[in-house]
Amino acid sequence: MPVVTTSSESPPGPARPPAAGPGGTTEFLELLLGDAAAIEYERPLVQARAAGADPAEIAELERAKVLALQVREAFQARRRRESELSALFDTASDLARLRSVDSVLTAIVRRARQLLGSDTAYLTLNDDARGDTYMRVTDGTVSAWFQSLRLPMGAGLGGLVAQTAAPYATDSYFTDTRFRHTEDINGGVREEGLVAILGVPLLRGSQVIGVLYAADRTGRTFERSEVALLGSLAAHAAIALDNARLLEETRAALEELSATSRELRAHSASVERAAGAHDRFIDLVLRGGGVEDVAVAVTEVLGGRLTVLDQDGRPTPSGGDAGPPDPAGALGLARTTGRTVRDGDWWTAAVTVNDELIGGLVLGREEELSDSDQRILERAALVTALLLLIRRSAGEAEHRVRGELLGELLSTPDRDPDGLRERARRLGADLDRPHAVVVAQVGEVGEGTSNEVGTRAAAAAGHLAAVRGGLAGVHEGRLVVCLPDVAPGVAAEAVRAELRSSAGAVTAGGAGPATGPEALAAAAAEAARCLGTLVALGRTGQSASAEELGFFGLLVGERRDVGAFVRATLAPVLDYDAKRGTDLLATLRAWFDAGGSPARAAEQLRVHVNTVTQRLDRVARLLGRDWSTPDRALEVQLALRLHRLSDGAG
Repeated sequence: MPVVTTSSESPPGPARPPAAGPGGTTEFLELLLGDAAAIEYERPLVQARAAGADPAEIAELERAKVLALQVREAFQARRRRESELSALFDTASDLARLRSVDSVLTAIVRRARQLLGSDTAYLTLNDDARGDTYMRVTDGTVSAWFQSLRLPMGAGLGGLVAQTAAPYATDSYFTDTRFRHTEDINGGVREEGLVAILGVPLLRGSQVIGVLYAADRTGRTFERSEVALLGSLAAHAAIALDNARLLEETRAALEELSATSRELRAHSASVERAAGAHDRFIDLVLRGGGVEDVAVAVTEVLGGRLTVLDQDGRPTPSGGDAGPPDPAGALGLARTTGRTVRDGDWWTAAVTVNDELIGGLVLGREEELSDSDQRILERAALVTALLLLIRRSAGEAEHRVRGELLGELLSTPDRDPDGLRERARRLGADLDRPHAVVVAQVGEVGEGTSNEVGTRAAAAAGHLAAVRGGLAGVHEGRLVVCLPDVAPGVAAEAVRAELRSSAGAVTAGGAGPATGPEALAAAAAEAARCLGTLVALGRTGQSASAEELGFFGLLVGERRDVGAFVRATLAPVLDYDAKRGTDLLATLRAWFDAGGSPARAAEQLRVHVNTVTQRLDRVARLLGRDWSTPDRALEVQLALRLHRLSDGAG
């Protein structure tokens, strides 16, 4: 490769004194000072020859011209060197300021083009993943094809540079046979119109990572100084790329370190939360806290909102939020796996005792629960199970005591009435208050209370009695509940509703109110007869008191309150007759005596049949439109007869 070497040294020592005459050496100094073109330095010689100067003077001027041109070339070399050094300094400054690698590479390619005075400059980088080389930065190019070239490894002039790790130049790209030509590369170079190309390697240690080029669209021989300059710029480009790689690795390491630090802080916070929650749960158990206290502790530690479920996946009355739409599936899976189960924004943990599902905790929270936080929720479920087990054991003991007391109260009420009162008082029940007594049957046929359903029903009855200050227990295979200060019919319905959720079909008969042990025992017998009447009438799954059974209550009621039955049945008609002086009661008797015939009733009353019809319409408005149906008609007719008997009429 031809290389032109130019000297940047100062010209030799001082020239001899200039000769006298026109066109002296001072004119060459003026040309140097004015930075004149090289052709201008011929003018003093031309003028001397035209003036007829002697050969010695002409020779002296010739020597002065050569020295002046050498000085001019030295000045130009110095200026070019200063420009190159300035460009390298700017490039180093770019690297020192840590500008983006693309900005630094663009500046390097642009400076390479300016300093070498080339038509274009560009830089390619190796792509190890794809096994080829691609254009990274171009300056002065116009071809989109050229700008997007990807070169196979070892192809083109750049391939030769990469293989040898040395600079190469060609003054005629297409005729140069030192490197392998390819159709794609030749097409791109041809479309860009390049002829002369210089390429220098970008080195990272001994590894070539890319090539920096300067190229012209006409033939050109690149000088040694130009090769050295482009090599210096390539070195800076390699440093920029290496710094970018190191910076990226540093950033990745910092991010990894930061992520690790965050994980450690999060883990430390989780451990602290878990320790705090553990301490709170222990305190709850030791001081006899409830499920509600567990819910408060969980929400304070984990945030969100907590729902407490029963064994069927339904929110408990004190369970808080409504919970997820269908928690049963998640609760079943949590029971099977023994782990927290996520369903959208809901996290479910099962509350179990000896593989028996007794409830669940559902935490509503949009944020992800860490493994440690899931353990907190699972530990809360374990504490909930413990508290429920303690409560169940205490409840079972209390129910057993209440049941034993109720059994003695119903079996031998007269053995020790005062002792029964004292034992009831210790359980929070006052036998001297009026109580309604309810006898309930679980199931369609009354299979007793020995099975699981009966056990749940007994527990529910005991809970109801304890909450209301009453007594409950199983007596002769049926549930008996005594509730203070409530009507028998209301008490029977309350017991039926309470037991229905845990036992399904429940039939309940009520009696009372009764005060004192002996009266309570008698009321229990009456409630049992009322229950038997409901079953006999096919009203299984319903509740009623003797008063609510109408005339059937007269049959089962211990006191057989005839007056109350008559008033309950005929009160609207009796009141109407008393206020208006009418005798609708007589019309009713005549209608029944006539077998339900208005005409015969009119004959008996000696009134027009329309009058009887109008009176019967009035009766229907007072007693209800169904008064003449078979069941109601029987009650009304019985009440009429009892009313006549109570008045002493025949």
